[in-house]
Amino acid sequence: MTVKAYAAKSKSGLLEPFEYQAKELGADQINIEISHCGICHSDIHLLDDALGITKYPYVPGHEIIGKIVAAGDSVKHLKVGDRVGVGWQSGSCHHCEFCVTGNENVCSGMESTCVTQYGGYASHFQCDASFAVKIPDGLDSADAAPLMCGGVTVYQPMRYYNLTPNQKVAVVGIGGLGHLAVKYAAAFGCEVTAISTSANKKAEALEWGAEHFVDSSAKGTMAKLANTYDVILNTVSADLHWDEYMKAVKPLGKLIMIGLGTADVTVSAPPLVLGQRIVGGSWIGSPSMIEEMLEFSARKKIAPKIEKFEMAKVNEGIKAVRENKVRYRAVLVN
Repeated sequence: MTVKAYAAKSKSGLLEPFEYQAKELGADQINIEISHCGICHSDIHLLDDALGITKYPYVPGHEIIGKIVAAGDSVKHLKVGDRVGVGWQSGSCHHCEFCVTGNENVCSGMESTCVTQYGGYASHFQCDASFAVKIPDGLDSADAAPLMCGGVTVYQPMRYYNLTPNQKVAVVGIGGLGHLAVKYAAAFGCEVTAISTSANKKAEALEWGAEHFVDSSAKGTMAKLANTYDVILNTVSADLHWDEYMKAVKPLGKLIMIGLGTADVTVSAPPLVLGQRIVGGSWIGSPSMIEEMLEFSARKKIAPKIEKFEMAKVNEGIKAVRENKVRYRAVLVN
């Protein structure tokens, strides 16, 4: 099969039409005809080779939605015609202690959807069927695309670190990840505070379920919030005054770093030790966690705020994401 895609031929280059031949379908694989694919900031990091692992020509895309057009003989849980999604991870070793306990997202042998192979800015995508998840009928395909990475990236830590309805939860950064974190934390029943340097996002944050909004642009704002939150979920990659954020967490509370930020996190030992506070991290989620997140999203009617771009106008979409002009997730439509 000839796959039509969009690829960059060099670091930070514009994407151009590109074709390649799909490999022979394995017994445990599926082939997906792509209808939608999100544009994630991680795609741009890879496009720019910020991690030093990108191979060119590079086809980005790891928030894939589409219908199965072919399935290997060993695939039993999915069938041709099913609408499915694939996120950052599209394979694992299946045998390590993490895979066998349903934590495939931390398997050292994972396959990344647009690193070890060509990604989802394309007509088709082929992968291990274990990492494709059926999309609930209640979710629109364009809305579902960003949930495959952005959605599960904020949902996973809420489940892993056991958010409960009685907790006061602060979300730092109201962007592509943060706006979803506000929605999910509110749906969990938590008392949510949105923390942002953009005061013009207050109305939206309150509409999404936040009960409070903090404009953190003023110096010393966080210092006034000592011992306020049970959990702080940080969705930004900027270097912040981490001691102030750590002190804003109650004793026995948690400061959780979400996603792959670029800043080092340094906190003083006394508030960490004396308050038995935790600094934790989280990223993506296993297929079972993605399935749970999608079902929860459909039931609670949680969807990202998106802007759509035709696949053929992929460079316009990437430019808009680079310039932070998208509120809040960009989605390519085939």
